[in-house]
Amino acid sequence: MRVSITVNGELRSDDVEPRLLLVHYLRDVAGLTGTNIGCDTSSCGACTVHVDGESVKSCTMLAVQADGCEVTTIEGLAFDGALHPMQESFRQHHGLQCGFCTPGMVMAATSLLAEIPDPTEQQVREGLEGNLCRCTGYHNIVKAVLAEARS
Repeated sequence: MRVSITVNGELRSDDVEPRLLLVHYLRDVAGLTGTNIGCDTSSCGACTVHVDGESVKSCTMLAVQADGCEVTTIEGLAFDGALHPMQESFRQHHGLQCGFCTPGMVMAATSLLAEIPDPTEQQVREGLEGNLCRCTGYHNIVKAVLAEARS
């Protein structure tokens, strides 16, 4: 099937298998490897991207379902060589360790702040509960999101 998807502001038109997951489309067809594959069951959130501005686990969506949509990946957050403010906040507050969950966490966090610009710590924890991190204990991730919300 032919799909037309705007990825990080660039319209792409590609032939894909109807069963191709969006995460595999982004990584294997579009060459954007910042979106990670962690579980293929929607449990970990490492594959979180924005589809038409909404946070989506791309392992749960087919590429054909994104036809006509605008998809933003972690690579699309940075602008003109500068990190997105949320990426910078994660860096400044050491909201990462191994970095595997970081792209999905950042994408979920930016979506959360779009919905709740000034969240409480509890709202941040609840908003990120679909994204798993096996390294940090979440303390610095929450700290990074709250710092960005208050900047």
